[in-house]
Amino acid sequence: MMKMNVEHVSTEDLQTVLGEIMDAVEITDIHTHIYPEAFKELSLWGIDELLTYHYLVAEYFRFSDMDYDAFFDLPKSRQAELIWDKLFVENSPVSEAARGLLTILNKLDLDVAARDLSAYRKYFSSLNHHDYIGKVFELAGIKDVVMTNDPFDDVERGFWESVGNKDARFKAVLRLDPLLNDYKNTSRRLVEWGYAVEETLNDKSISEIKRFLTDWVQKIDALYVAVSLPPDFFYPEDTSRGRCINECILPICKELGLSFALMVGAKPAVNPKIRVAGSSVGKSNVTAIENLCRAWPDNKFLVTMLSRENQHELCILARKFRNLLLFGCWWFLNNPVIIEDMTRMRMETLGFSFVPQHSDARVIDQLIYKWSHSKTIMQKVLFDKYKDLLDTGWKLTKEEISRDLENWLGKTFWNFIGREYR
Repeated sequence: MMKMNVEHVSTEDLQTVLGEIMDAVEITDIHTHIYPEAFKELSLWGIDELLTYHYLVAEYFRFSDMDYDAFFDLPKSRQAELIWDKLFVENSPVSEAARGLLTILNKLDLDVAARDLSAYRKYFSSLNHHDYIGKVFELAGIKDVVMTNDPFDDVERGFWESVGNKDARFKAVLRLDPLLNDYKNTSRRLVEWGYAVEETLNDKSISEIKRFLTDWVQKIDALYVAVSLPPDFFYPEDTSRGRCINECILPICKELGLSFALMVGAKPAVNPKIRVAGSSVGKSNVTAIENLCRAWPDNKFLVTMLSRENQHELCILARKFRNLLLFGCWWFLNNPVIIEDMTRMRMETLGFSFVPQHSDARVIDQLIYKWSHSKTIMQKVLFDKYKDLLDTGWKLTKEEISRDLENWLGKTFWNFIGREYR
């Protein structure tokens, strides 16, 4: 039998090959806060939404002594102008969030050097919302995104109960922060919706919460169930949150074959005067995740933590439990210096068995910069790691590199949650 020639990638060609494959691979962004066009006011896009994103709002107040309430009383367009002037005209936009906005403008072929806010506004006002979503996905290399879907948000719930989601590029997740972090008030809402729960988690309440979870998983076709938790979260804990996780969420996840995503470490409203921009970060207890993985071996857990100090311990934990998948560089970790450090550490510890990034985007356009910046860092790390292999005498083909990246940026997630990669 004739032996076929296999073309191997040389060290000299590695950077070019990586760039080509990285540009071609289709990404699943597994955690965002963006919505399809049908969700109207929830589907944010355009220059004013980008400028008034809470990252830039928080940065604006580093430079301005304007009264907080006076700022938020202004129309969004005026807020955007103040932020533009302060962060992009009076100061060089070197922060990651500010640079990100310039990356978006550049990728859209707008004249960044002109610094012309009125021209940028004119461009965005000329766009069709539906077509623009497609353009953003193409520029970012995105195949599909996973939303954050909160049934306790009145506006969002209204869309699910009326139009629903018919855009296959947007996948749903059932987000349960109010249920776990504020059960007393949330229980009253469940009663209003026809679920016979009580303020105490008795057997009847537990049964009804499980019915609510099942109803909403089916209504939105949720890929997984998710919650954001404060740094003091622990498992097990003798609280309504602990009982709800143990007696409601995890049994339903097991029954329906759903993963449970825990995003741990956010400290809400440390400065409430700057509203959504006022949350912060705290170091969490990784033992809580260890206990969950050990106590529920047949359940699967998607986990990210917000504090940089938690990353090494969490990374080592993932080596011990195959029902744990680490994902992304969340929120305050989404800075290049930290993304590179975390990606190298995870790859050196876990190979390709983690999800390297998610955008956490709240404005659709942000997919462009968050993935552009992250892919540059990923390519840098991949070059070093593949070169290390080549230096040992190992051989690599383009097909093998394509396989690795397709798994890393899509299939690893889909295989973990037990859904077909589409």
